Amino acid sequence: MPNLNKVMLMGNLTRDIELRHTSGNQAVANIGLAVNRRWRSPEGEQREETTFVDCEAWGKTAETMSKYLTKGRPVYIEGRLKLDQWEKEGQKHSKLKVVVEGFQFIDSKGGGGGDDGSGGGAPARGRAPSAPSQAAPSQGNVSDDDIPF
Repeated sequence: MPNLNKVMLMGNLTRDIELRHTSGNQAVANIGLAVNRRWRSPEGEQREETTFVDCEAWGKTAETMSKYLTKGRPVYIEGRLKLDQWEKEGQKHSKLKVVVEGFQFIDSKGGGGGDDGSGGGAPARGRAPSAPSQAAPSQGNVSDDDIPF
């Protein structure tokens, strides 16, 4: 039976990206993302909830994201779920996070593109995300009403 581990998120950064390097000089970025959901209750009341998601990016993707993205900026991320497990002081811990495999800038601030540095909002690693093309900054001014989700 085939398996699928694919995550697509669009939200705002909750903090500036934390970039560090492993002992082998591999870049890794820790990213906090807030994703909002709005809906109307059965009583007609407008409701909203926010889900906070921890993400990590590696290599050139990590470096590019940390260079151009800051707290509050919107971003589209594609990736996969990863479960980290560890033991501390005899207690077992686990945390689910998203490993970034590609991203796109949603607004046009800060310049730059995906990891190719072309400035065109290309996704990292040259992969075309499955997000609607209206979200790409190269498509001109797009209002929230134009985005189909």
